[in-house]
Amino acid sequence: MLDQIFDYLHLHFSIETSIVLLILIFLEAVLSADNAIALAAIAQGLEDKKLEREALNIGLVVAYVLRITLLLTATWVQQFWQFELLGAAYLLWLVFQHFTSEEGEDNQHHGPRFSSVLQAIPVLAFTDLAFSLDSVTTAIAVSNETWLVITGTTIGVVTLRFMAGLFIQWLDEYVYLEDAGYITVALVGLRLLLKVVNDSLVPPQWFMITAIALILAWGFSKRTETEKIIEEPEKTEVVEGSRE
Repeated sequence: MLDQIFDYLHLHFSIETSIVLLILIFLEAVLSADNAIALAAIAQGLEDKKLEREALNIGLVVAYVLRITLLLTATWVQQFWQFELLGAAYLLWLVFQHFTSEEGEDNQHHGPRFSSVLQAIPVLAFTDLAFSLDSVTTAIAVSNETWLVITGTTIGVVTLRFMAGLFIQWLDEYVYLEDAGYITVALVGLRLLLKVVNDSLVPPQWFMITAIALILAWGFSKRTETEKIIEEPEKTEVVEGSRE
């Protein structure tokens, strides 16, 4: 369809390439929101901001290598439904592990906990790879040019790192955001599972984007009350000082 549009508009190759690249980057950014929040929630299992950043940096480098490998072997990978089944099972296992975990002091479920960066890196890398199984088909459908898809993927991974960094901060500020993130992970896992069962049952991308947007809107609907808790001791100190 894109080729017909470009032929109709009589665009030059350079302009066509730029438009396709922009489309790929846009798709990577839009489809990475659920991925970013999942990676942020996993990285938070280290419970140390410096280690979280380190794990994300190294984990996404490994994830990038795995993504490129997946793109270069996509035609072969798509012939085996077992890969998508494994990806679906892995994502749904992450969701199950999250919602069956013990609630913390904030009465909320939390993702896996790690004692070292080396424990977190494989989980981050394979989580991104499982998400990529769902998005690689979309990327290839936009363009058959391998270098274009790889360029879009490279920029997408950089965007993903930036978004994951933001979500790490937001997870501390919004009560429902972590649960919302794992619900979106469940959606992607179920979509991969439907691909295996019956491809005609797979919901379209616009439905997935709309559903993820609504779920994340709920995730951002309530802030934590830490600020109020901090302010109360300060007020009591002022009252006690005035009494003296």
